[in-house]
Amino acid sequence: MNTELNELLAEIRRLQEEVEKRWDALREQFNYTLEGHKVRFAAEMRRLHKRYKISAIKYLFSARPLVLVTSPVAYIMVLPLVLLDASFTVYQHICFRVYNVPRVRRRNFIVIDRHQLAYLNNIEKLNCVYCGYANGMIAYVEEIIARTEQYWCPIKHAQRVLGAHDHYRDFLDYGDAENYQSKLVALRKALSELEDRPKR
Repeated sequence: MNTELNELLAEIRRLQEEVEKRWDALREQFNYTLEGHKVRFAAEMRRLHKRYKISAIKYLFSARPLVLVTSPVAYIMVLPLVLLDASFTVYQHICFRVYNVPRVRRRNFIVIDRHQLAYLNNIEKLNCVYCGYANGMIAYVEEIIARTEQYWCPIKHAQRVLGAHDHYRDFLDYGDAENYQSKLVALRKALSELEDRPKR
């Protein structure tokens, strides 16, 4: 990888760290702390939240009829999501042990905490649990697939890839036959030394 590209990637990482610092500042602004997986709001903030809560009945009556009719279709999607989750969990527990690849921790990707917000009614909380699970689970599966791709085929595509995973930037350039074998060994070694860290 050329120096200019390395510098750009370093700048992206620096900007990502800056974004995390800004999130930390927002935590202070909205007056909450994290204790493990539990969110703690200051008492005055909890009281403020409760003032903005819309009851579940009012929420349902204000919804467009087609939204109510289609909501079962959205909720039924949890079934394939759970099946996908279970399949990839079993896959990594079997195969990653053989490949000497550290397993992906679900808890680093599936974050369910918005139900703790006092300004949400029970329907909104259920929606937030669903979305937190679904998006986190897809990110979890993406990381499992990304590690698999790095192990078996760490080559960039000739065409541009939208939404490429974090491992992709270290892959070999398309057509780099000369470095393929040595880089493949190096990337597999890097995988085996990977330390799991929270993504969010």
